[in-house]
Amino acid sequence: MYLKQRIINSVLPNPQTLTIIVSLLATLGVLLELLGGIWDASSHAVRAPEQFWSIQHVAVYFGVSTVAASSILGFLMLHKKIIIGKSKTAIKIIILGSILQIAAGYGDSVSHDLFGIDGLISWSHQPLELGLVLSSIGGYLLLSHRKNDFFKKLVPVSIFTVLMSSCWLAFSLSLFVSAIPVCTLVYEIFSSGCAVL
Repeated sequence: MYLKQRIINSVLPNPQTLTIIVSLLATLGVLLELLGGIWDASSHAVRAPEQFWSIQHVAVYFGVSTVAASSILGFLMLHKKIIIGKSKTAIKIIILGSILQIAAGYGDSVSHDLFGIDGLISWSHQPLELGLVLSSIGGYLLLSHRKNDFFKKLVPVSIFTVLMSSCWLAFSLSLFVSAIPVCTLVYEIFSSGCAVL
């Protein structure tokens, strides 16, 4: 048993390095999702044909996969009890965000299959956006506790992902109360409109 633990410890990077990897994957995954979402919105502006497996959506899914890899690594760290304190809470937030994104992504796929193209408000989009916010917050919390100067330089990127994902969710939630005036303004961009499923 002792030999097995020594081998595992010699193969795995130290907890500090693993924590940095988790935070980078979470932050960069959310950033990729946001950029893919903007790319998708711009394709709506030029009225490009919409499919669930479009290149824009694949960029978003790759971001989701990156966040999922971050949460799996974080889960393993929690399971092996090699992380403590505030970092433990941050990893739990990333894991929750990742679960929401994966479940909502699957729900979005089912929604597209059953109902076709949906609008900005759907039963799957808002949980996905909440997952984005949670994952970005977890990534920020992990990065902000690092002492290394290189990783301190990435904190503004992390802050950007928190702000952008929060704005995205806030805009979507605002459509519940102001759908007609706001949707009229953005209808030309999102040619599918702001339909509510």
